[in-house]
Amino acid sequence: MDNQEIINKTVEFVKVTLADAEGWHDRRHIYRVWKTAKHIAETEKGDLLIIELWALLHDIADAKFYNGDSTIGPKKAKEFLESMNLNQNIVNHVESIVKNVSFGGGNHQQDFSSIELNIVQDADRLDALWAIGIARTFHYNGHKNREIYNPNIKPNLHMTKNEYYKSEAPAINHFYEKLLLLKDRMNTQTGKKLAEHRHEFTEKFLEEFYQEREGKV
Repeated sequence: MDNQEIINKTVEFVKVTLADAEGWHDRRHIYRVWKTAKHIAETEKGDLLIIELWALLHDIADAKFYNGDSTIGPKKAKEFLESMNLNQNIVNHVESIVKNVSFGGGNHQQDFSSIELNIVQDADRLDALWAIGIARTFHYNGHKNREIYNPNIKPNLHMTKNEYYKSEAPAINHFYEKLLLLKDRMNTQTGKKLAEHRHEFTEKFLEEFYQEREGKV
């Protein structure tokens, strides 16, 4: 089986598995991360097969929908890859990336590092910024029936991964607990460059939000 066939089978697996997924981690999110990861890899290099496989499989079972259990996604990814009889080194590398890619509050230590992880982590984080990232934030919080904003509930910048996954904070808090932190947590030079404008856009949105909340006309 050549690399293109492996990718094609993975695309089909993702389409079927995420056919009924919610809008913030659906196959369209996967497609955007996949496309961005390939773009970053043009400059930053790395093993393109591993990068593409990770981008396609990174949210195959989001921990937020499994009571914070972050082991299910890597397990599903590994089982699928092994079903194609891939080299075990590839399987293990992709599994390690899926285990470590999540933001999860941003206060935990990764136990794995590679250029492929750096690239795909940047691609995933870039999809949390800009207009699409803002839309995903409110879509998810609406699904969870949370408030848009509550000045009496302050952002928590020191959450554990478990606290992050189970947080019930208002949508605006998420900007401070994740979105505005991402620019300075990009791994690659390409990721950092792409994050600059997206970060500025997100800051501008908050500025407009607070003005409108105070009755600006």
